[in-house]
Amino acid sequence: MSFPSQSPYSSLQESPRPAGSGVAVTIALIALFMFLGVVAFFLWSSYGTTGLTLTTLLALIPLVICLVGLRWVDRWDPEPRVFVTIALLWGAGVSVIMALVFGGVFQAAFGGLSPFEDPELFGAIVQAPIIEEISKGLGVLLIFMLGKSHFDGTVDGVVYGGLVGAGFAFTENILYFMSSFEDHDASLMQIFILRGLFSPFAHVLFTAWTGFMLGLAVQRGKRAHWLWYFLAGLIPAMIAHFFWNGGLSLFFSDFLSFYFLFQVPLFILTIVGVWYMRRVERKLLATRLADYAQAGWLSGEEVEMFTTPQGRRRARLWAVAAGAGGIMKDFTSTATRLGATRHRIVRGHALPQDASEEQRMLSLLVRQRQQLFAQVQAHRSFGTKR
Repeated sequence: MSFPSQSPYSSLQESPRPAGSGVAVTIALIALFMFLGVVAFFLWSSYGTTGLTLTTLLALIPLVICLVGLRWVDRWDPEPRVFVTIALLWGAGVSVIMALVFGGVFQAAFGGLSPFEDPELFGAIVQAPIIEEISKGLGVLLIFMLGKSHFDGTVDGVVYGGLVGAGFAFTENILYFMSSFEDHDASLMQIFILRGLFSPFAHVLFTAWTGFMLGLAVQRGKRAHWLWYFLAGLIPAMIAHFFWNGGLSLFFSDFLSFYFLFQVPLFILTIVGVWYMRRVERKLLATRLADYAQAGWLSGEEVEMFTTPQGRRRARLWAVAAGAGGIMKDFTSTATRLGATRHRIVRGHALPQDASEEQRMLSLLVRQRQQLFAQVQAHRSFGTKR
């Protein structure tokens, strides 16, 4: 196991951050904002300002619920805002357009072969699971390709898949709410409660499967086999979507039975699974940062601070009291990214830029440590003078 040879407290020349796919990310953001603009214009021209404003405000409520839940999943190693934005934009814009366009094509091509007499039933339990999950899954795949250094494992995959699903659900909810609003249907509030409060995580749970499998490909060092993992993720996503949409029509006689015997257990199993993945992620980080402690780059106390909830909490409170909360946050983030990079190197499936990125982050870690203690010392000196 080799490490950069410089002393952790020497003056290092920081390597420039690799440009990677920065241009591609910028182009993707611009394109995604344009697609979202197309969706927004379509909704406004179809339903008008008043209806769109009301239904958007209603749709924001389940979106916020989903984002809070995904933030809990992601809080150990938060994903970059740029990729969070890409995930949400794809879900709310591109995947909706794809589902509408290709959904009609799929209905025309295969609707006549359906054993279901009701075309709406075919659309809900066959067309929607297939077309919508492919449309959303392609967004996760885009992030998988563009953000290789930030797509480290299953937790990241679940987060990105969940974000795409949350974006899709946001726009889909507007369409559902608007349908009732336009018909002056008193069931608008009922639909809001069922979709927005009882089951806001539906699309999040479905697409999380696709992200999970792509994350598993990374974790196993099988990034080159992404296509098979992508397809393997789509299958459970489609199956879950099928049972969710078809539960009341095919398997359950009333909503309460469907909700408490299928939806609630699925949600609980997902929470348990995510908790376990986060636990594994923390242990992995502790192992990799312990390598740096052995080499003298970190102290044992710092490893504990970075890799345990109690250590992070104590460190955050200590830093905030000294006015260095922002520096501590950056310090922790750098150490977490460093551990993920080291894991790829040790497992033998490093990205081309990982060696230089490891050097850059070690240099950054040293500087952030110095800034942190300088800020704490300045705070103490100021308190003594007072």
